[in-house]
Amino acid sequence: MSQAGQSAPATGRVSAGSARSLLLTIFGEFVLPSGQAAWTSTLLHAMLGVGTAENSARQAIARSAAAGWIEGRKEGRQVRWRLTPTGRRLIEDGSRRVTALSASRPAWDGRWRVLVITVPNSHRDSRRRLYRGLSWVGFGNPTAGTWVTPNAEAVAPAADVVDGLGLAPWCLSFAGEGLGIGLTDRDIVDQSWDLDAIATNYAESLARFPGAPVTSGDDALFTQIAVVNELQRFPFMDPRLPLDLLPDQWLGRTAPAHFQEMRREWHDAAHDRWRELTHNRTT
Repeated sequence: MSQAGQSAPATGRVSAGSARSLLLTIFGEFVLPSGQAAWTSTLLHAMLGVGTAENSARQAIARSAAAGWIEGRKEGRQVRWRLTPTGRRLIEDGSRRVTALSASRPAWDGRWRVLVITVPNSHRDSRRRLYRGLSWVGFGNPTAGTWVTPNAEAVAPAADVVDGLGLAPWCLSFAGEGLGIGLTDRDIVDQSWDLDAIATNYAESLARFPGAPVTSGDDALFTQIAVVNELQRFPFMDPRLPLDLLPDQWLGRTAPAHFQEMRREWHDAAHDRWRELTHNRTT
């Protein structure tokens, strides 16, 4: 197996939560573009090939179906799976965010978009979902109850998060420049996002996937899955700040571009193998 292809299995077994992310990666990279449903046996072959335990892989399929992301259709003794409209939207949203990481970024207008949210006891179960949702769309949390972003495009999806959790009556929103009282812009960034940790994660990803000559068969398939799955992690950790607020030589530009290039290089060989498995499956 190639150096790139060894990357995912070398990290050990994949957790149940990670297995669901991996399953969505496979659906987004192979099932959705092919326009064909995938057999359970094909999904298991792909997931086990990158280090997922079989019980975790089966749980990921079952839980993704329960979440309404995929749906199965029984054909004889086997089941074929396809994305639901909800699952398709989830994948397309993630793909847009991945593409945005390596796209050019406009200069910052100097304005912060701010949400001040007090979660009442009646909605305390929503706290974790609020944190996850606002973090996903690019907001940081510099002080208790305060969420900020320099990016205007993050406002609409943040509104969807707040409205969806029924927290609009307890949310104050506004935009503007700092007044020079208290935290500076740099302080706000430092308290909202751990850029050192993000840079370290990028560096570790680059070290695990330095690139290697393209191979074929399962090696190509498993490598492509591992590369794309790693790429899909980046939007969860990187708020895509304007360059004005980032350190020089920020790895958040170069690392996504490197993984996109690897994805292009391995694409044809990996998809050839996927088609072989789809057309010549073993039960």
